[in-house]
Amino acid sequence: MKKESVGIVETKFFKIAKDLKLESGKTLSDVTIAYETYGKLNKEKNNAILVCHALSGDAHAAGWHEGDKKPGWWEILIGPGKALDSEKYFIISSNILGGCQGSTGPSSINPNSPKINIGEKDSEDIKYGLDFPVVTIKDMVKAQKKLVDSFKIKKLLAVIGGSMGGMQVLQWMVSYPKMVKKAIPIATAAHSSPQQIAFNEVGRQAIISDANWKNGNYYLSGPPENGLAVARMVAHITYLSNESMYEKFGRDLKDKEELSYDFTMDFQVESYLHYQGESFVKRFDANSYLYISKAIDYFDLSSNGSLIEGFKDVKSKVQIIAIESDWLYPSDQSKDILTALNANNVEVSYNELKSSYGHDAFLLEGGQLNYLVSNFLSDTVVKDLMYHDITTITKDTKIEDAAKKMLKEHVTHLPVIGEDEKLIGIITAWDLSKSIAIKCNDLNEIMTKNVKTCTSNDPIEKIASKMKKYDISCLPVVDEDYKLKGIITTDQISHLLTNS
Repeated sequence: MKKESVGIVETKFFKIAKDLKLESGKTLSDVTIAYETYGKLNKEKNNAILVCHALSGDAHAAGWHEGDKKPGWWEILIGPGKALDSEKYFIISSNILGGCQGSTGPSSINPNSPKINIGEKDSEDIKYGLDFPVVTIKDMVKAQKKLVDSFKIKKLLAVIGGSMGGMQVLQWMVSYPKMVKKAIPIATAAHSSPQQIAFNEVGRQAIISDANWKNGNYYLSGPPENGLAVARMVAHITYLSNESMYEKFGRDLKDKEELSYDFTMDFQVESYLHYQGESFVKRFDANSYLYISKAIDYFDLSSNGSLIEGFKDVKSKVQIIAIESDWLYPSDQSKDILTALNANNVEVSYNELKSSYGHDAFLLEGGQLNYLVSNFLSDTVVKDLMYHDITTITKDTKIEDAAKKMLKEHVTHLPVIGEDEKLIGIITAWDLSKSIAIKCNDLNEIMTKNVKTCTSNDPIEKIASKMKKYDISCLPVVDEDYKLKGIITTDQISHLLTNS
């Protein structure tokens, strides 16, 4: 299938109704979360995928805003025919709590502060600045869950993200283990290392040391552009590999043939870093940089010093993706996650992107990423989607009672079980209609006894073929003893088979 864009999109805003209790013990009121969605949520609400962004990202992950010169930051992965196929899945991307691209953060209006006069007639609302409470990755995920809950989604098909987005994925696995079927943390870590904290602190000090920072109160006078630019320059170096910098710049001079022997820019790499810093200050808030980098530093999923214990409740199927040339979040940190999940018998796979790009490869290596992610998402078995809470009847149930139960529970199939919970038959809405037509009052006469079934580990493609072959819309899920474990319907799997 041809890979396409989701087209023109717009950012929406969700307001959390109640105060948000933070990990620090403080609360935030009037919280807004900016988000975008791509694709449609199906009737069963089981095709939703949450995308989590990195430090400098936003809700605009794919498609185009009116008038934009470039698409969303993960255009290579999201859209028709891509791994995050908007014709199969309902994709949600939100700006994190503490951000500056529409979600509540330090640059937002503080609802508890009065306006200040800036002229004879004018006044302006006071923004939070440093009155904004420190937030954590756990707080960010908590706010995301409020957004997901607003769609009445009980379980996410997948959560995916790279770098700090990968930290959010891991936090989802720990905070809401029953809500995440599949998780894809990319180029990330389960806790920040001393070196990672050190780089973040250099960036923060560059901002704080800028005279225009003014203890965070710069919104009327102008931002600390120099400090934020330097912070971005330092961080951007960590996103690249030494090899990629040699390939891109070498020791080439910038618009000159010989060294200047002064302190102007001589090398192309210098010019590139200055460009990155100057463009960053036009779209990002310095205080948000402080808060988000601090949240990254605080992140640690170990429990009592043990990552194995920290992951003890994880129930998701997990695909870990590392980058071989990443020195900011080296593959050893991904392998630590792998080891801890294996120790907890979590179903987990591990892959490395072969790339010279360094940490930024998760934003650039579209071919490898699409291959790995699409295979992981399509590698779906019955237990990933089946209903566990099912309505059943026994062979002694009266036909009238079966009809009432079917109507009350809004189902079209009722498995019939014996005393040992073994499946002995199934009743459909068509069977009940037949009983009326032939005036039959005996359930045993109308129920189907030779029931087509499946197991929890059957591939979705296999059971889809079986449903098509026998022209049925539902299959009971049984174990090796023929005990009923669940049920799966065509409605649950149709979104995964679109265009396949």
